[in-house]
This record gives sequence, structure tokens and C-alpha cells, in this order.
Amino acid sequence: MNTKRSSHTLSSLASEVLRDAKASKIEKELAGSVLSQASPHKETGAAMEKTASEVLRTGTSSDTARRLAAGVLSQSDRERR
Repeated sequence: MNTKRSSHTLSSLASEVLRDAKASKIEKELAGSVLSQASPHKETGAAMEKTASEVLRTGTSSDTARRLAAGVLSQSDRERR
């Protein structure tokens, strides 16, 4: 079982992003993943890990997207190949 959880600060940011009509699709996807991981019983899926990794690799992602992506990846509990 994954015992990692999203922090209160990151969960608050994710909540703000989901309410923001101007937030990008990727920001909203990452925010949803962060909020779903507020419970310790959730684990990042491979597809979301890949998306978050791509966000961190690109130089064009917003600071918000990068913060959310880092949060998503920090919740990963499984080794991916």
C-alpha cells in the first residue's frame, strides 16, 4: 500500500487550479491526480507519471504545472520500467 499523500499546500493549489477557468487542460489533469492522492490509498498511474515527467522536461510548462507534476511524481510508489 502506498502511504504517501499530497501535502495540504499542494492540495490547495490543485483545488485552485480546478476552479480556475483559465487553467490549461494539463494543469487540470495534474491537479485532479494530486487531489486523488490526498488519500494514502491512491497511487500514481503509469500514464500520469509519463505526463508529469514530460511536463518537467519541457521548458515551456507553467510554474503551476511544474509544481503539480513534481507532486504527482513524488506520490509514485512503484518502480516503472
